[in-house]
Amino acid sequence: MAIQLLVTDEDLVPQGDPLAGWTNLDVTTRFNEPASGSVTMPAYPDTMAQLQAGRRLVVIRDRQVWCAGPMEIPQDLAYGVGTDGEAPPGRVTVNFTDDLARPAGYLTWPAPASAWTAQPATARQILNTNAETIIRQLVTENCGPAARADRRIPNLTLAPVAGVGTTTSVNTRFEGLLATCRRVAIDGGGLGFRTRQTAAGIEFEVYQPADLTKTARFSEGLGNLRSLTYKQSAPTVTHALVTGSDQVTPRAYVEVADTAAAATWWRVEQLVNGSADNDTAGELTQDGTEALAQGSAPVELATVTVDTPDLRAGRDYGLGDRVTVVLPTGIEVVDLVRSIHLQATPNAGEHVTALIGSPSATSDPQVVQLVRELGRRLGRIEAR
Repeated sequence: MAIQLLVTDEDLVPQGDPLAGWTNLDVTTRFNEPASGSVTMPAYPDTMAQLQAGRRLVVIRDRQVWCAGPMEIPQDLAYGVGTDGEAPPGRVTVNFTDDLARPAGYLTWPAPASAWTAQPATARQILNTNAETIIRQLVTENCGPAARADRRIPNLTLAPVAGVGTTTSVNTRFEGLLATCRRVAIDGGGLGFRTRQTAAGIEFEVYQPADLTKTARFSEGLGNLRSLTYKQSAPTVTHALVTGSDQVTPRAYVEVADTAAAATWWRVEQLVNGSADNDTAGELTQDGTEALAQGSAPVELATVTVDTPDLRAGRDYGLGDRVTVVLPTGIEVVDLVRSIHLQATPNAGEHVTALIGSPSATSDPQVVQLVRELGRRLGRIEAR
């Protein structure tokens, strides 16, 4: 196992030697969402001096940055004398995320270049534009190099253009920035986005996940499939019935259908409150497409895989890539890598697993999923 933990300041400058004596590391990276992690170690004075507010934790695995970002809880200290608690010097646990968490704390302003007190009643629109371009524009104008000085994230830049994605549109007003980017990514070709720490700073990158269904295969026979749950069920929506704003006459109505799912199962309608007045630039169609992506897949697959010498996470496949899972029945199912989980201890070594499945495949509690959905809906209402 070759894992190092470094603490840096906001400018990516190391604040001391690599953290020593850590006993447990747990990191989960997620497709198009911020990561989450924790590490526990002795509370040595030089360690505590590094664990300060505003600093970052960098996890280096095999000489590559595996996860890097701000410490959300830099010090969770347990200390006690004798049998009353942790013997001196005590134990400290650090909770951290990756740098994608910084943009996640922003909203989409209708007029990003204007002061908050000068925001208009209209929405921010980017119409009939490449999806990668839209995502990059939303990020740079709200928190990146082109943002107002008071909203700009230090050292955040845009990676070179990847040239991926299809044409789409966006209509947004005070929605979560990453939630809006995810919506564009789904409609614009199933794109991914992430942050990367480089020698010069932190890059925000849009990318096209790879089709690795021929080379990244998981099965019991290959020794890299630890467990799985598989459920084939009826879709929750096959026909998204999208409505435009009720403030416009005549009101716009758009139907987006998954005819294949309806033919296989049956018709299931869902009313969707659109984010635009009309579908001139395809915004209401995008709303319907997003609804179908969330509810029309009848196959729910959640797997836990393990790294093997022949197939390693981060080297042979990554977040968002399309891979193949062979069920015990012999049926092959193709789906996306939703998250990658790294656990490590000095004695037991490292254990890397991946969660593969449909959008509903998640390890989040139901209440967390509900809060996210309510937040998304409220943001969409505000955008109208």
